[in-house]
Amino acid sequence: MDRIYFDNAASTPMDPVVLEAMMPFLSEQFGNPSSIYSYGRETRMAIEQARKLVAKNLGARTSEIFFTSGGTESTNTILHAAIENLGCTHIISSPIEHHATLHTVQHLAKLENVQLSFVQILPNGHIDTSHLETLLTEHPEKTIVTIMHANNEIGNMIDLVEIGSICKKHNAYFHSDTVQTVGHFAFDLSNTPVDFITGASHKFHGPKGVGILYINENIKITPFIHGGAQERNMRAGTENVYGIVGFAKALDIATAHYEKDSAYIQSLKKYMYDLLIEKISGISFNGDPFGKSLYTLLSVNFPKSEKTGMLLFNLDIHHICASGGSACSSGAQQGSHVIQALNKANTMATVRFSFSKHNTKAEIDKVVATLVSLL
Repeated sequence: MDRIYFDNAASTPMDPVVLEAMMPFLSEQFGNPSSIYSYGRETRMAIEQARKLVAKNLGARTSEIFFTSGGTESTNTILHAAIENLGCTHIISSPIEHHATLHTVQHLAKLENVQLSFVQILPNGHIDTSHLETLLTEHPEKTIVTIMHANNEIGNMIDLVEIGSICKKHNAYFHSDTVQTVGHFAFDLSNTPVDFITGASHKFHGPKGVGILYINENIKITPFIHGGAQERNMRAGTENVYGIVGFAKALDIATAHYEKDSAYIQSLKKYMYDLLIEKISGISFNGDPFGKSLYTLLSVNFPKSEKTGMLLFNLDIHHICASGGSACSSGAQQGSHVIQALNKANTMATVRFSFSKHNTKAEIDKVVATLVSLL
């Protein structure tokens, strides 16, 4: 029996066209990009062409794009630099950030004696922007605000222009974890008041282990990883050439087909939402599913019972891949900090379904029928 994969927020299958673009750099074009002979020049040229392509698709300057191992490294780079290079003594974040951000700001607050504040979350899961204004007003010291563009568990999105404008008004730096949105939404970074964003290609049908870091050209920081002059002295270590080529190709494909793919995936989300309401009583949904929200993700609450205790495990037995949040567990929703922040953890069992262009309504029919039989 074929598996039904509804965990695309965790990772997506690689596009065969992306793999094809990567293959020469896994075989005959194997040179080190730092070498001066032809093998090295070939791979150096491939990296710089990839950088240009990424910058074009994000509306950024080529000099503002740096390749990393993924979103976690990119986020760590910025948050450490904010303290060590930019003079920030205050961090504002949210309690529903991905652990790449949450654990890092908690570590910095403890290690660097930096003040850490959390913006309040509204009942629908959105950021309380008025509280953000209050925090920035009450703390005139140098601050970095780090709030994710789209939440990876419930899908809620912030308005980058709105949050960025608030930060600019208070002379604060603004970093946004855009791992769930790069490759899924149109970006025009040259006209967006954001200082730093991050991306990871395995979220949009590219390879794992490669990401980007956007640093506004007006900001200068020092490397997080030391030991070499790679990435224009910003990240030491031999470049992941085939990964970088794959990132650029995947983003180019995603950008070219954004309107068609996003409309189709949104229709899948709505179809599952309607079918779940029709077939299963007592369910509810987290966040703002059809407001400011990821079109790729649906977070569903099932009333807790003895049948929901091992729901994810039983879905897996039926060859259905879903998750309880950002990290899978054998049961449904084992202590997600995001769901706890919404005060729903004790009475509901939560399952996250996330879709891609490869999913179908027929798959949704099967998943909902399986849920009905299990519950």
